[in-house]
Amino acid sequence: MGKLKLNDIPFNNPLVVILGPTASGKTEFSLSVYDQIDCEIISADSRQIYKYLDVGTAKPTRAILNAYKHHLIDFLEPNEEFSVGEFIKLSKEIIQNLYHKNKIPLIVGGTGLYIDALCNGFIELSTTDRDTNIRTQLTNEFEIYGKEYLYKKLKEIDPISAAKYSDMNPRRLIRALEFYYQTGIKFSDAHKTLTRTSDYTVFYFGINYDRNVLYNRINERTDWMWQNGLVDETKRLLQMGFSPNLNALNTVGYKEAIKFLNNQYDEQKALDEIKKNTRRYAKRQLTWFRKNLKIHWIEPKIIEKFIIYDFILKEK
Repeated sequence: MGKLKLNDIPFNNPLVVILGPTASGKTEFSLSVYDQIDCEIISADSRQIYKYLDVGTAKPTRAILNAYKHHLIDFLEPNEEFSVGEFIKLSKEIIQNLYHKNKIPLIVGGTGLYIDALCNGFIELSTTDRDTNIRTQLTNEFEIYGKEYLYKKLKEIDPISAAKYSDMNPRRLIRALEFYYQTGIKFSDAHKTLTRTSDYTVFYFGINYDRNVLYNRINERTDWMWQNGLVDETKRLLQMGFSPNLNALNTVGYKEAIKFLNNQYDEQKALDEIKKNTRRYAKRQLTWFRKNLKIHWIEPKIIEKFIIYDFILKEK
């Protein structure tokens, strides 16, 4: 059988999504699927969008990127801002171009918010409805008092959203607070009550690792990253003039490497912190994904025998 093409799928606007926690083998799985369907890959990873962040984001190698067509990887400077709204806009443009070429969009990544917003619709204030003074005030509060201050405000107003954003990503905190102050509706309630419509027929696939096995993979990958240039990569980014306070560098791996370079951590402490924080991140990702009952969870032992036609065509 040749590669499955867009017009072979008896559904409107199909998307194939490969998702899962960090270190679960999404890249390898996606390449196997790529070889079975006529597709191009759209990355749904909020860190692989940045140039120069290669080792610490487990970005696909240059050889893979040359051999397999990818989008939304390696295209922003680390000091450039990027929102979920921009991700959706760019992704939808790419998807339409792929449909015109009779190709299937293959979404691959672990950023649950990106995937959910693209596949299920996105709640956002329109430009005409937004009071820019609210955003400015919240941004000023962040710059003066820090993300912990914003997180405390959100926790008091909307504890459900606060629990979802426990990583205290400033942009997400500001967005949730802005939505509440603008509409009087909790952001978590908006997700429950406002209608979100999907433009696509989505086929979700994830790799179902045992939690302990996944954590061992995380530990082993951390060691590999450290031995293969994470510290040098971080040092080079700082030497290029990028601030250690950038959102792009305020992420697991880079923030611990920065502390190591500043003599705040010794090597063992840095490694232990990366492993611990990555495991915590993976747990949050799994909590997010487990809410999606449409995901086909594939056992690792059958990945090599996985035939995507069986899952897509049987849905008819």
